[in-house]
Amino acid sequence: MLGALIWLAVIDVRSRRLPTRVVLAVGALFFVDALTLRLSFDQVVTHLGLALGVFLVCAALFAARMLGGGDAKLAAIIFLWVGLSLALPALTLISVIGTVVSLISLATRNMNPDQPSRPLRMLAMFSGARGVPYGVALAVGGGAVIVLPALLPLILKR
Repeated sequence: MLGALIWLAVIDVRSRRLPTRVVLAVGALFFVDALTLRLSFDQVVTHLGLALGVFLVCAALFAARMLGGGDAKLAAIIFLWVGLSLALPALTLISVIGTVVSLISLATRNMNPDQPSRPLRMLAMFSGARGVPYGVALAVGGGAVIVLPALLPLILKR
């Protein structure tokens, strides 16, 4: 799942698109995880309700041309995974990373993508002239909030 989110972030930087199939596959993995963790029906419904609420808010932002359609779908999937208990940390981390991505996009908006050095070419891919790749913030911030609770006990044992 984390690999798919990182892949989505890379695709978003390159093409400013988030493939629906990959986003839906990440969403489908939630249900596999829910079965594995033996979440109750009520817990799954709560996760779905949060995802629906996030999707409706993001759909309104999409209609106002403030957010891309792929970003709206990915945000709903991220919040499907995190649930109510981790919604605020996820929103906070996604917002902080999104601010950094937006500042980089703003700072690089006039960069020529035909830079001679590879690092500068990669940085130019964030150019705000093509739009802000907010999928990066959703994938990295959301992915971290999804994965860290599972990794924390392993890290703290050492």
